[in-house]
Order: sequence, then C-alpha cells, then structure tokens
Amino acid sequence: MEKNKSREQEQEATPTVTRHEWEIDPSKLIIKGVIARGTFGTVHRGIYDGQDVAVKLLDWGEEGHRSDAEIASLRAAFTQEVAVWHKLDHPNVTKFIGATMGTSELNLQTDNGHVGMPSNICCVVVEYCPGGALKTYLIKNRRRKLAFKVVVQLALDLARGMSYLHSQKIVHRDVKTENMLLDKTRTVKIADFGVARVEASNPNDMTGETGTLGYMAPEVLNGNPYNRKCDVYSFGICLWEIYCCDMPYPDLSFSEVTSAVVRQNLRPEIPRCCPSSLANVMKRCWDANPDKRPEMDEVVAMLEAIDTSKGGGMIPVDHPQGCLCFRRYRGP
Repeated sequence: MEKNKSREQEQEATPTVTRHEWEIDPSKLIIKGVIARGTFGTVHRGIYDGQDVAVKLLDWGEEGHRSDAEIASLRAAFTQEVAVWHKLDHPNVTKFIGATMGTSELNLQTDNGHVGMPSNICCVVVEYCPGGALKTYLIKNRRRKLAFKVVVQLALDLARGMSYLHSQKIVHRDVKTENMLLDKTRTVKIADFGVARVEASNPNDMTGETGTLGYMAPEVLNGNPYNRKCDVYSFGICLWEIYCCDMPYPDLSFSEVTSAVVRQNLRPEIPRCCPSSLANVMKRCWDANPDKRPEMDEVVAMLEAIDTSKGGGMIPVDHPQGCLCFRRYRGP
C-alpha cells in the first residue's frame, strides 16, 4: 500500500512535457547534407521516423540585425502558422510533417553524431521533393522552352494548390517559382508556405534583394496590405515565367520596377507565339485593379479549358522554323 502511494506521489511530482500536436519528436530525426541555403537558414535532406524528408533550420536572429522583440514576434507568428499548416492536405501543397522550436537541451542527430540547436532556431520538417525548385527547372529549360502541354500542367498544379489555400482562408503572400517544388513525377507543390508567410509578413524583408519584387502586385508596392488578389497577381507573373522560362524585369532596379509597375502599368512582355487562351489568363491575373482579377478557382477552370492537343502554337527555339518571339541567345 505504501509502495503504491509512493509511486503515485512520484508520478505527480514528475512534470508532464506537453507538446503541440504539430511538434516532432527530435529523437526520430536525422539531419543529412545541405541542399539549399536561404536568407533565414539552411535546408537539409533528412530522415524522420524512417521517412525521407526535407529539414529547414530557420535562424531569424542569425544576422544580428533583429531585436529580441522582433525575433519573439517571428517565433510567435511561426507557431500560429504551423498550427494551421499541419492540418492542410492537398496534392499540390507540400506535406507538413512537423516542427520544433529550439531549446538549449535539444540535440539533433546527424550523420556525424549529435549537434546542439540554439534556442533561436526553429526546425521544420516537410516531405522531400526530389525535383527541386520550379525556378531551377525553368532556368534549365531557358533555351528549348517547355512543351505547351507541360506549361499548362505546371500552371494547373500551382493554381489548384493556391485555390485550395484560398479556400482555407489562407493567403500565401510570397508566391514565386522559387517557393514551388517538383516531386518525382514533376508535380508542382507549394513549398513551406507557413515559413514564407512569416518571412513575408516583415515588410523590412520584402525588398528587391529577396527576389520577390517582380511578383509583387502594384497595390503591395504602394504599401497596401496583402490579400488573396495579391496572390492572384503573383500567379500571373509565375504563369508568364513558366511559359517563357525567363525572369521578369531582369534589367531593372528596385526603384525602376516599383515606379513602372505602379505608375506605368508595366508587365512582362507576352511573346507573340503565346496562345491567346493562356495570354488572357496572364492579363486577367495581373490586372492593375484587384477587383477585376479572377479568384483562383476561376483560374483553374480557365486553364482546364485550354486545348493543348496541338501544342497551342508553342514552337521550340531549336525548331527549324525557329521562334522569333524570343531573344535569339538565351541562358548560359
């Protein structure tokens, strides 16, 4: 009887460690080599509970230009994001597996042993997409271009993922090809949008140096807050980029783009060979008036209605007839 009472007292005295439902068990995580580096940290290959994963280590205080209050705000925003993110399930949104906030006691297993994780680091675990970033894939195809059927399929993947997020009352805020990944079947998946939303929520980080500028809607450049119609505008730029395998406004500075997009209605030039059905989607998405832009479910319907059976007019640059709509020399 005394033994049982003693055991009960021990259990009461031992504090129960409660985890958020989205928190991972760090003991099941193995971190491997770096596959990408970003403004806020590194992305690694990894294994979690036997599953091939990508691991993003975020250090919002690494560069030393943020105050403790700013870092605390980012961490709080991140906690809110992952609470939503882990409930999402769509084939065109990367599967969120879990995350953990760093503590001084936390050790992560690597191929070379264990490494401590500083308290200002957040660790995010998502499904691994071996195809890499959509942007990288487009750069690789700058010379030849993509078959029209492939263009529409990639665009549809992205549009369906965005439509799903919007249906869940989620605005991405940083839609760009760099934030989209390809799986082994070349399906587009919107990558770690929770991280993108937190990073994009800090106006100090939304500069030309982030690579985001060319995708920003005129109202955002004017200082207005983001909403889902800003995502639609960014999708229109991504659609142009997927078709052309090029970057918008490569020769313009931050101030030049801002001024021209807002005051002169500057948009990327649509090649003459682009089928009108696709060009129309681009133009509607990047309309200067947000109210005239379609919702993403309408964009999905427009793309699904496009006939790709005859190539839609796309002529590869290495075709004997050539394609005069594109610059003669492209890529490295």
